[in-house]
Amino acid sequence: MLNHWLSLSDPVWEDFDNLQREMERMFRSGPFFSAAGRAGRQTPIPAVNIGETPDKLIIYLFAPGLDPKDIELTIEKNTLTISAGRDTSKDIGDGEKVTGFYRKERFSGNFRRVIALPDGLDTSNVEAKYVDGILMISIAKKEEEQTRKIEVKVD
Repeated sequence: MLNHWLSLSDPVWEDFDNLQREMERMFRSGPFFSAAGRAGRQTPIPAVNIGETPDKLIIYLFAPGLDPKDIELTIEKNTLTISAGRDTSKDIGDGEKVTGFYRKERFSGNFRRVIALPDGLDTSNVEAKYVDGILMISIAKKEEEQTRKIEVKVD
């Protein structure tokens, strides 16, 4: 009787084999699990460049297609949060609304980008502007943190 349960030729095991083969086929070829399918479902986060000048920190967020009125910036302690979104299903071209896509590589939806800021910034002195799809955020350095050129005197 115990030999019956240990036999791999039992029809019950055949069902498990079929299930395993079907799942392997689905993971290999299904659009939901393909690299392109996964990429299409991920919420992209716009790229940033962060640099500095002697008197300020500058953050560039590359996100074309945003409505500047929908961009929300907050600074709390040493953390900058940028939140926004875009709808790529809006009217395109001649005022026609697209009802379906054959291919869609530009994301539609909301994003949130959190950036840790270095010490020594004057977070009460922040400017932000959005031009040609680039959000530029400028945060002044505190006076004592700014780079100063010191003249060497010759006697």
